[in-house]
Amino acid sequence: MLLKKKGFPAEDELVLCTVSNIHFHSVFAKLDEYENKTGLIHISEISPGRIRNIRDYVVEAKKIVTKVLRVDKKSGHIDLSLRRVNDNQKRLKINEIKQEQKSEKIIEQVAKNNNLDPKQLYIELTEKIFKKYDDLTNCFKDVVKKETVFEKLEVNKDIADQLTEIIKVRFKEEDVVIGGLLKVRSYETDGVEIVKKALQDLEKLSKSISLTYAGGGSYKIEVTTKKYKEAEKILDKAVKKINTVQETGVLEAQFVRKE
Repeated sequence: MLLKKKGFPAEDELVLCTVSNIHFHSVFAKLDEYENKTGLIHISEISPGRIRNIRDYVVEAKKIVTKVLRVDKKSGHIDLSLRRVNDNQKRLKINEIKQEQKSEKIIEQVAKNNNLDPKQLYIELTEKIFKKYDDLTNCFKDVVKKETVFEKLEVNKDIADQLTEIIKVRFKEEDVVIGGLLKVRSYETDGVEIVKKALQDLEKLSKSISLTYAGGGSYKIEVTTKKYKEAEKILDKAVKKINTVQETGVLEAQFVRKE
C-alpha cells in the first residue's frame, strides 16, 4: 500500500495494523497507514473476559483492525484497542483499505501503459489530489459522478482521461447498511396506534431508514447510506427517538444492534 499518512492518528480512529511483538501483558503493532508509527495494545484491550494466553488472540505479522484510544504526541505513545472494534467496523475498514489498494492499482496500470515509474506518478497525482481529498478512493468515486474532478485538480489531461476511463469501469458506489432488531410493545388501550405512530416517526427521520416486520412485535431496522459515519448518526438519532417515546411510559422498546 503506497498511502502513508503523516503525523498521528486521531482518537477513536480505526487503523489497520501489523502485529510486530507479543509480550505477556501487551502487544505492539505497526500502523500500516502511518509512517513509522507503532501502537501498544494492553492485554485488557485484546478481548473481553480473562485471557490465559495472549497468543490465542494475536499472531505476529498478522493484520488486525484496532481503535485508537489515546495519543501522546510528545512521547509518541499510541494506545490501541482490539476488543472495541466490532465485526461490522472491521469489515468496513478492510473494505476501505482494499478500495484504496484498487485505486493505487489503477495508477500503476496507467503508469505501465505510459512507460512511467508507478511510484513517481503516484506522488505527482497525490500531491494534487490530497489537497482536496483524504485518499484516492473518495477522489475516484467523485470522478464517477463528475468528469471535471481531474480538470479542477489540474491533472495532466492525457493522464486524467486514461484514469477516468479505467475508474468508470472499476468503480461503482457501494452502499453502507447498518441496523438491528427493534422490539416495541404498548399496554395502552390504543397501544396498536401508539406503536404504529412511533414507527412512522422513525421512518420520517430519514429516507435512509427502512423498517420491516420480523414477527413477535419485532422490527428489522436498517439504515442505508454511502458513508458509514452518516449511517451511524442516523441510526443513533432513530434509537434516541424511540427511547424518548419510551420515557413517556406509553410503550416499551428494546433495540439490539446487529454486528
